[in-house]
Amino acid sequence: MYTQQVMDHFENPRNVGELQDANGVGEVGNAKCGDIMKMFLKIENGIIVDVRFKTYGCASAIATSSIATEMIKGQPIEDALKLSNKAVVEALGGLPPHKIHCSVLAEQAIKKALADYYTRQGVDPTPFVGKIDCDCDHCDSCAH
Repeated sequence: MYTQQVMDHFENPRNVGELQDANGVGEVGNAKCGDIMKMFLKIENGIIVDVRFKTYGCASAIATSSIATEMIKGQPIEDALKLSNKAVVEALGGLPPHKIHCSVLAEQAIKKALADYYTRQGVDPTPFVGKIDCDCDHCDSCAH
């Protein structure tokens, strides 16, 4: 059912916890499944120098949070903004179809944290981040 990569990130999640000095924080949730993800970013000179997450949810939610943090850590903001839920799914070697929404939440949590970062800098995040919220039933950004 789950790939080896999913199980590894579920059983040994990377970058778990809260960053006290985060300058970008984003939280998203899915009311249908109860998953909640919160991402904490520390950005310096346009680079994500540290990232942490706190996730309440299933194995897929934890695994997608973990791999997403690894994919953006050390990257420029511009690259993190390009992270898609499809890339998260591919990095994990796939997810069951009914768990794809977890990858959407990981993407959205990062984008919300980046939007928060821009807002704290006095910059309107919309041109960079776009619209974040979706209910995952018929959005354009998920892999359904």
